[in-house]
Amino acid sequence: MSAKMIRRFENGNTPILDGGEPTTLIHFNLVKLAAGEAYSYRLPDFETAIVPLSGSCHVSIDDMEFNEVGGRASVWAGQADSIYAGPGAAVTITALASCEIAIAGGHWNAPMEPFRISPEEVDLVDVGSNETKSRRRIFHILGNKQADRVGRLLVSELYADEGCWSGYPPHKHDTDQQGETAHEELYHWRFDPPTGFGSQLWYEEGQEPHAHATRNGDTFAFSTGYHPTATSPGHASYIFTILVGKTQRSLVQNFEEVHRPLMAKIPGIDAMREKFR
Repeated sequence: MSAKMIRRFENGNTPILDGGEPTTLIHFNLVKLAAGEAYSYRLPDFETAIVPLSGSCHVSIDDMEFNEVGGRASVWAGQADSIYAGPGAAVTITALASCEIAIAGGHWNAPMEPFRISPEEVDLVDVGSNETKSRRRIFHILGNKQADRVGRLLVSELYADEGCWSGYPPHKHDTDQQGETAHEELYHWRFDPPTGFGSQLWYEEGQEPHAHATRNGDTFAFSTGYHPTATSPGHASYIFTILVGKTQRSLVQNFEEVHRPLMAKIPGIDAMREKFR
């Protein structure tokens, strides 16, 4: 199968996905550090975004230093302060306070210069409405603003309102063809309150959907198929999202033909599509 649900587990700062099936182009790690602790890595075949989910840290990349990165109490307390590192860079993260850091990687092998993406540089697109049960806000950490500074990696944080859908209308991006590009994708969930839950549908063209319950800390990775997501009433959801293109960075989503009329009924769909290009 070209999709995989990974239930929450204590990964001990080891990668949750590291270029294996079903997403051979994606690296994903969650690193938890107490104040003063450090974590180092070097990934010759992956460019990475270092995104503190909570707490603050110091990041060194080769001979460059980035001080007091992060600072939010949780993903519900403002936009990310993040660092980009190119493939093969020697990265060391040192916690200034207790912190949790997402490391999002995409397969790439050309040298790239590191840089910082401040909260003010995060790019927001507001999609959908509560009337259509589709409202979500997507905060692009690595979006089209950074198109000339990265390889094929896109990273964003999505916040869906209570009882709303995202990844909707259903779309896919698994084939390089007219009106579509081939991109692998990963979702990592948090809920508010953390007892919240949702559902992830996944299906190939003409097949019956697979349905997964989603809970706080779960991860879903896929390289093909339609993938709409829902959040239950009373629970807001957060999805840390990684996209990596197979042949290009710019993402073109192919909306399922039977549901394309919904695109005109849900506000912000065109703006959402442009932010991924």
